[in-house]
Amino acid sequence: MPRYALKIEYDGVPFAGWQRQNNHPSVQGAIEAALAKIQPGEHSIAAAGRTDAGVHATAQVAHVDLIRDWDTFRLAGAINHHLKPAPIAIVDLARVDDDFHARFSARERRYFFRLVCRRAPVVHDRGKVWQVLAPMDVEAMRAGAAHLLGHHDFTTFRSSLCQAKSPMKTLDEIRIETVATTQGQEINFHLRARSFLHNQVRSIVGTLERVGAGAWAPDRVAEALAARDRAACGPVCPPQGLYLCGVGYPEDPFQTVA
Repeated sequence: MPRYALKIEYDGVPFAGWQRQNNHPSVQGAIEAALAKIQPGEHSIAAAGRTDAGVHATAQVAHVDLIRDWDTFRLAGAINHHLKPAPIAIVDLARVDDDFHARFSARERRYFFRLVCRRAPVVHDRGKVWQVLAPMDVEAMRAGAAHLLGHHDFTTFRSSLCQAKSPMKTLDEIRIETVATTQGQEINFHLRARSFLHNQVRSIVGTLERVGAGAWAPDRVAEALAARDRAACGPVCPPQGLYLCGVGYPEDPFQTVA
């Protein structure tokens, strides 16, 4: 059967996460229901990452096997038609080899987090950012973040529910940028790794917020990491503001060959 890769964008607010659930709406469930209207029967799609409730995506990747050999443009349009009015869109779709797997073929994942510092309530970006009231010391956060780069035991920054076999991960990039805005201070976190532990990104951002607020010295991040103890972690930040923004493969399945 032909295999197709899907690049997916979604607003995570209405969903209980990516993974299909019996009694709660999920992104996976919505896409599989749309596929069932195109090809009757049950469908099971595999994704590069299982985002939590409330987490968004601009470039989630999944794959699905279908019976029919579809024109990719028409297939993407048909899925998007049947996804309405759910806040999910197939932004790209490509035919891939049978050995392509959205999760196991991936070589890196990229996450993006938006933190907004302002006293007035967020209106237009409600549900899309984490809002705190006081300005942050960005240089202090960068100094704290530097301790997390590289290969470490990230037990401190791992959910107690994490099912990964090992807490050892390599954080290849953690970049913190400020964005000019008339609405207040916005701070963007960019994180890149081959894979992440459950709640690792939210645990890191929540901890660095403590540094930016002046409650933690930057070196305390290194102490927390070395403790290899969940109790040493700072608060886990809320899911609002977190986006899965990219998945890297040995060859880009969506790249158009000229």
